Amino acid sequence: MGKLQDKVAVVTGAAGGIGKEIAHAFFKEGAKVVIADLNGAQAAATAKEMDPSGKRAVGVAMDVGNEAAVDAGMGEVLKTLGRIDVLVSNAGIQHIAAIDELEFSAWKKLMAVHLDGAFLTTRAALKAMYKQGDGGSIIYMGSVHSKLASPLKGPYVTAKHGLLGLARVVAKEGAAHKVRANVICPGYVWTPLVEKQIPETAKARGITEEQVIKDVMLRDTVDGEFTTTADVAAAAVFFASFDSNALTGQSIIVSHGWAME
Repeated sequence: MGKLQDKVAVVTGAAGGIGKEIAHAFFKEGAKVVIADLNGAQAAATAKEMDPSGKRAVGVAMDVGNEAAVDAGMGEVLKTLGRIDVLVSNAGIQHIAAIDELEFSAWKKLMAVHLDGAFLTTRAALKAMYKQGDGGSIIYMGSVHSKLASPLKGPYVTAKHGLLGLARVVAKEGAAHKVRANVICPGYVWTPLVEKQIPETAKARGITEEQVIKDVMLRDTVDGEFTTTADVAAAAVFFASFDSNALTGQSIIVSHGWAME
C-alpha cells in the first residue's frame, strides 16, 4: 500500500518538468493520476507512458487560465475517476524583463497562468472535495521567489508571493472540510523553464551564461547544486499524504539552502 493508495490526484503542467516528476511520484505511491496540461496530446502521451492500461493515469487538456477549460477539464476528471483528493497547481511560465520595459500583455499572461490558474483549479477542486466530505490536499508550486525578490522577474515574484496568500485563505476556509493547503518553494530546478532563462538573463544583465548559473542561480546555495525534480516531488508526496490539519497554510523551501527561514 502506497502513501496515496487510490487517491485521485490532479497535477497541472504535468506533461513535463516538475509536474511530470510529481505525477510519477504520486503514481508510485498508489494514486490515480491526472496529467493536466495545455498540450493535450502530450498530456495523453505522458499518461500512456506512465500507465499503458489507462486505469490509473489519464491525460486531460487544460488551459489553466481559461475558466471554461478548467471547469470542463475538472468535470472530465470527476466523470472518469469519480473524485478529486489532491490538486497540485503547478503550471507556470516565466518572463524576463525590467519593470520599466515590461509589456502589460506579458504581465497579464503570467498572472493568468500562475494566479488565475491556481484560483480556477482550486475552486473546482474545493467544490469536489467539500461534496465528498472526507478532506483533501491542495498544493501550490511556489518558489524561493515566494519569499525573496530578484531583478527582472517582477510578475513572477508577484505571482509566487500571491500563492502564499491564496494557500493561507484556502487553509482557513477548508479546515472545516479537512482540506489542507500548502506551498512548495523550490530553488532553481534544471527544467526547460529554467534552461530558457539562462540566455535571457545573460542578455538582460550583460554577463555570460556561465556567470548566470554560478553567480545568479546557484550563488546562495550551500553546495552550488541545482534542486532536482525528484527533490520537489518528494515534498509534494509529503504534503499530499499528511492527513491532518496540523500541517496546513504552510510553505516548505526546497533550495539547497538558498533561502532559510
